[in-house]
Order: sequence, then C-alpha cells, then structure tokens
Amino acid sequence: MKMPVLQVVHLLFSFLYPAQSNSEADCKLWKDLDSTVVYKEGHVVLAGMFPIHSKGVNQELNFRSQPDQRKCTGFNMRVFRWSQSMIFFIEEINRNPTLLPNITLGYRLYDTCGLTALSLRTALSVVSQPMKRSSLGECSSPRISIIIGDSGSTLSMAISRILNLFRISLVSYFASCSCLSDKHQFPYFFRTIPSDVYQASALARLVKHFGWTWVGTIGADDAYGRTGIDLFTTAVAQLGVCVAYRVIIPKLPTQQQLQDIVKTIRDSTALVLVVFAIEEDIKPVVDEIVRQNVTGKQWVASEAWVTSTLISTKKNYPSLSGTIGFAIRRAEIPGLKQFLESIQPQAEPYNAFAKEYWETQFQCLLNTSLPAPSTTEQVHYTHSCTGMERVQDIHSIYNDVSELRVTYNMHKAVYTVAHALHNLLICQKEIGSALTQQCPDIDNLQPWQVVEVLRKVNYTNMFGDLIHFDKNGDPVGSYHIVNWQRGLDEGTVQYVTVGRFDSSLSTAQQLLLNQDKIIWHGGTKEIPVSVCSASCPQGYRKVTREGQPVCCYDCVLCAEGSISNITDQPECMLCPEDFWSNQRRNLCVPKQIEFLSYSEAFGMALAAVAILGVVAAMTAAAIFFRHRDTPLVRANNSELSFLLLISLTLCFICALTFLGQPSRWACPLRRTAFGLSFALCLSCLLSKTLVVLMAFKATLPGNNNVRWFRPPQQRLGVFLCSVLQGGVCVVWLITAPPYPVRNTWLYRDRIILECHLGSVALFCCVLGYIGCLAAFCFILAFLARKLPDNFNEAKFITFSMLIFCAVWITFIPAYVSSPGKFTVAVEIFAILASSYGVLLCIFAPKCYIIIFMPERNSKKFLMAQK
Repeated sequence: MKMPVLQVVHLLFSFLYPAQSNSEADCKLWKDLDSTVVYKEGHVVLAGMFPIHSKGVNQELNFRSQPDQRKCTGFNMRVFRWSQSMIFFIEEINRNPTLLPNITLGYRLYDTCGLTALSLRTALSVVSQPMKRSSLGECSSPRISIIIGDSGSTLSMAISRILNLFRISLVSYFASCSCLSDKHQFPYFFRTIPSDVYQASALARLVKHFGWTWVGTIGADDAYGRTGIDLFTTAVAQLGVCVAYRVIIPKLPTQQQLQDIVKTIRDSTALVLVVFAIEEDIKPVVDEIVRQNVTGKQWVASEAWVTSTLISTKKNYPSLSGTIGFAIRRAEIPGLKQFLESIQPQAEPYNAFAKEYWETQFQCLLNTSLPAPSTTEQVHYTHSCTGMERVQDIHSIYNDVSELRVTYNMHKAVYTVAHALHNLLICQKEIGSALTQQCPDIDNLQPWQVVEVLRKVNYTNMFGDLIHFDKNGDPVGSYHIVNWQRGLDEGTVQYVTVGRFDSSLSTAQQLLLNQDKIIWHGGTKEIPVSVCSASCPQGYRKVTREGQPVCCYDCVLCAEGSISNITDQPECMLCPEDFWSNQRRNLCVPKQIEFLSYSEAFGMALAAVAILGVVAAMTAAAIFFRHRDTPLVRANNSELSFLLLISLTLCFICALTFLGQPSRWACPLRRTAFGLSFALCLSCLLSKTLVVLMAFKATLPGNNNVRWFRPPQQRLGVFLCSVLQGGVCVVWLITAPPYPVRNTWLYRDRIILECHLGSVALFCCVLGYIGCLAAFCFILAFLARKLPDNFNEAKFITFSMLIFCAVWITFIPAYVSSPGKFTVAVEIFAILASSYGVLLCIFAPKCYIIIFMPERNSKKFLMAQK
C-alpha cells in the first residue's frame, strides 16, 4: 500500500527535526526550514524561489555536531529585482477588478542561493506551509499549489522531482534546459522561457549564416551548460560546422583551472566561441580573460548572460566587444521603476532582503533592530544608514529597467498563473451547468487541479504576446538577437537589437538579421572569419586531413576533365563526354575538335607538296606529248606512259582528299580514290615491265609471246587489274563503307575527327592487292635489270618499286603508332612519297634527256649497245 503524502511529509520532517514531538506538530504552522521568507497572506499563496545570493559559503561538516545555518554571499541586485517584480505583479493583479475578482493573491519568497541542497530544503518548506485544522477536525492539504522558480535548470530539475510527489506545479522563468521538456520525468513543470532546443538550433543557424565553420564551445558544469552545448554541437554538425574544443567551467574553479581554460581559448585557431553559462559561472573565466588581455575572439552568448550587466562592464569590453547572442524578449513594464525605487528597508510586510539591499547599495550599516536574512553572512560597514537615503539618486542594476527580459518572463509566469486561477474561478460561477460538480474549490485548491488549467492557458497579455504552452509545457521559441556596442556614455555597453528568431514562423522566416547594424569585435563592420581551413575556391575539392574534423582539409586541384563550380565542393564533377575542363577547372568547355585541316601550316605544306606533284606529273605529260614523236618517247611505250602519268596525277589529287574535316562523302572517297589510283598506277608499271621484258625476250628465235603484249592487250591488262580493285571497292562501299567518327578515347581533352575504315578486312584486301601488284612488278623489273641500258626501263621501275615498297612497309608501324590527326598525315606522306618515287625514278631521267640532252633522243643512240 502506498504511503499517503502527508505521512511522507511527517516522516521526512521527523528526520529533519527529530527533537520535535508529534504533539508539537499537530496541525499547526510548521516552521520554515529556512526562516528567511518574505511573505504576505492571501486566498491563494504563490511561492517564489530566487537565487538572491549567488553562492554559498563552504562549511565543515562532521558527525559530532549539528550543521550550522547555511550561509550565502554575493547579494545579486538583478535577482533581487526579479523578486521585487513578482511582488509588484501580484499587487497589480490584486488591484485588477477583472482578473481574479474578490480573490487576493499572497506570496512567499525564498532565497535559494543557487544551491541545490538549499533549493530542496526550500521546496520542502513550501509544501509544508501552512497546515491548519478544518471544520471537520482534519488536517487539510497545503494551500500553496504553485511555485514560481527556480532560475537555474539544475535547481529546477531537483525541485521538480520533489514536487512530483505532491503534484505541485513549478513555473520557471529562467530554466531553459531542454531536459525539462521530458514530461515523463517532469510532468508538472512549466516555463515562460523558451527551451534551449530552440536556442541551440538558432545559434547553429547563426553560426552557419556568418560562414563560421570552426568554433569553440564553453559550458557551465550543470544541466543548462552541458545540455546546451550538446544540443548546439549536434545542430551545427548537421550544418557542416566543426567544434574545435569543448570546455566545461567547474562550479568552483581553481586558478589553475581558469588558466587552463583561457589557454585553450587563446591558443585555439577558432576565433568564435559559443558560451552556455549563467553570469555567475562565466564571470571567473571573463575575469581571467581580461587579466591575461586575451583579445581577437568573437564571443557568442546564450540568453543567460548576453544582457548581463555583471559581465558587460567597461573593464571587460575590450575583450568582449562585439559579443552577439540571443536574448529573451524584453518589455517596458509601466510603473515598475517607481515601485522598485519606492522600496523601504523597514516597511510592512517586512522584507529582510530589502535591508540587505539597502546596506549593499549604500555601503552602510542600517540602524534597526529588525533581523537580517538568516542565510546572509554578515558584512561590516564603517558608517551607518538612516533609512532615508534615496534609491532614485543612484543608478544600479536594481533600478535599471532598460533591459527587462527575465523580468518580463516573471511577468508572464505570474500572469499565467493568475489566468489559470481565473479560469477556475469562472468554472465555479457556472451554476447549474454540467460542469458544476467538476469545478474545484478555490478556497481548498488541490495541486493537480491547477496543473490541468495551466496546460490549457491561452491569452494575450498587455504587450500583445500570445501566451500558451505546448504539450511539453514550453512556450514558443522567440528571441531577440543583440549585439554589444559601445554606448554613448563613456564606459557603458549598449545592447543593440540586430535581429530576431521566432520558431512559430516558417523555416525561411524564423531567422532575421540586420547585418548593417552589427559591430564586430574590435569595432569593425567586417564579419570575422573562423575556419580551420580556408575555403576551397572553384576548381578545387576538399580532402579531409587524416585524424582531424571534416572542417580541417586541404584544397586539391580537380583532375583534368572534372570541375568544381562552387566553393568548398567535396568532390569534383566529371565533364560530359564532349566537354573538357578549362585551365581553372571551374567550367566545362567544348572539347577542341581536331583534324588535319587545309588552314593549318602542316596541312598547307602537305597540300602544296601534293599540288606540286600534280603540276610535275602534268608537266611531264606535256613534255611527253610535245615530244611524242621522238624516239625516246616512242621507245618507252608512250600510251602506257601517258596512262601512268594520269594515274600519278590522280594519286597526288587523292592525297588532297585526306585533308579537311571528315564527312560521310569524304571518308569513302579517300579510301576508294587511294585504292583505285594506286591500282591503276601499279597496273601501268606492271604492264610496262612486262612489255620491256617480253620485248627483249621476243628477239630470241621461235618466241612468239610478243603477240600477247601488243597495245590492245596492254590496255586490257591495265583495265582488268584496275577493275579487280574497283570490284573490291564496290563491295566495300556497299557492305561497310568508311564513315566519320568522333574519336574521344585517344585524347581526353580533345576530339579527333577521323574516318573509320568500316570493314577492316576489305581495307586489308585493298592494301594487300596494291602490295601484290607492287611486289609482282618489283620481281619482274628485277629480272629485266640486265637488259641493254639504252632500252632498259626496268632498272628505273625496280628502283621506283624499291622506294614504293620501302615507303609502304614503314607506313604500317608509323600508321599504328601515330596519334590523332598525324595518322592522316602519315597516310598522305606515304601517298606522296611513293608517287614522287615513281614520278621521279621513271620520268625525271627521260624529261632531262628530252630537254637538256636532245642529242640522246635519237634512234641511233637508242640502238647503240654498251
């Protein structure tokens, strides 16, 4: 069986106060565990928990004596202002005739000193107050059903776990840790400050927006700092940003620890550092930063300290100038400044913290018999106060209402509770409705009843903001982006709003920045650069350094044929097949089209040689035609000579077809013209060789073979040899003709336009046939080499065939090994060399004799024997 809550409280208090008997605790006001309470009674009492003192005094604990009252130091005027603001808002609600009419709100305010142990003791004190006997003689439940606090996430987590036992709601104004959104652990927790999930995401997007890819992180050693840093690290990692270091600030850091932290910050190449910490935790680090004069770092602050006047001092500004961060929204609350400045240290109800504020503010000892806060370590001052000093004459954090951000969260917390209670009051007045039996008694309010209405609160406050909670008890993530700039007054720091973040908007509209208003560290308008490696320009790709984060990389030039057209590209993109990278590797350009053209110098030279060959052949033909009746021309078979000169002319012309861009008609023309012209040429040479050989063989007795080598038979032989080659070419053109191709595999950076053979076998047949004719002609000419010199043309044919065969034998390896357009050049060279060899070896001597030695062009000379 479960133990009732009241028995749990009794049992817990029996351990805390073992000397107190049950009779003493019989339904009377239980003594607070800590007596420093600012209170005022009401129909409904709200508890407030504040770290009015920033830290506790260390005490020695042992098992021989009871611990002394825990003492605290470091009076925090900013937090004291928050507690006074809660009183102001409650009094304002009590004066409002439309909100909670006829209901008076009371309050009980506690100082937790920012200590977990003290916060837990305070929470137990809250749930035990007050206990009174009802009309039935029974002990009723506590009337404090809602607590507003605490400011720290770690404190709120600890308190919530205790309050879960009593189902008491905790509404925090400054605990932003995302872990508190877990409704399984904290079902009764609500807050008016956005969850750090929104802030971490917003900070990550801010860092990415400014191009910072190498940042440091600093967090306090608590739930707020550690969780915030973890959320931020996860968010920026998804955006491609790397964390250079992660530093955790101890709650009570030693001097050596502070020096180590500052050394990490100073030595890191990361110029931007993101800090998740409250002002009390970051202050020792900032003090050490200032002491060592560390500058040149751009600070990015969380909402907990970005508007802290404790940090943004004249002394700290040189090291922290240009700090930027997210601040919770601010408001100008009418009447608050006058209320704060109207404080009196001896006024009713008595506020012990007002006495300590007075002495701290005016640095004097107040002459009064009223007690000081029991948790406060006494401070001795040299002169006395009268209590008549004017707060208005001194400007301090307490009465500075220019940056009411946490105070505005307090406003929302108090008014949210008031609206929830108001909804309960409205429910009570619906007499006769079906809901009457379900309405709670506001004079005997149960904690769980408040939870239900808090979840459903939805109203628009006096500043136009819609206040409601999501399913996790969180408000909408809304922040101002503020930038630290030098104020108009010497030594002051001004918080300039330079943008905003609103999670309720679409993703594209959530982050809004006015970069022209930002002044960065050092007073510059130029955005600081914080990268591990400089950005890789276009044409380069990133290569991550082994063992280092992805943001630390080297820039490597893209390989040929690939590009990167944006900065920081991880991989280069391959260009399409017909494109190639430019020299800068940032653009794919069409590949250079290459073929042997008439317009280039090499092509023009080959064309000129070919044309010269045509002219030479035609000149020789003209000489032979003019002297066609002379003995020399007649003796060398003028008809075959003219036909041979025509075939040589065609060979020279054939070389011209290999120049220019390959096309569907040019490719077949090249191969067929080559095959037919050389077949005709070699057929003529073969016929001439046979005629010479048979002419001298016919002089032998009984040899009648000469009748088979008369002019008709010579023409028939030439025709048949040429027709056979023509037949092969026709078959070639019909079955697999040559065609133009774009050769992209030989060179990667350019395209070679060339003619594909179509059928390699038929091409080999054409070449093989020409080779057979040349070989047969060479053999016959070699056999006729010993005939009389004056009549013997065979030795010239032999020499020409030697040149012909030598050229085409060397052509094969040269053709195979020549790249690109030089393959065509090798073919043209072989055609021209073999054609010139035949022309010069056979016709040059005869033309020389005809022109320069006419005396040898006689029948007498030709008939002479050597």
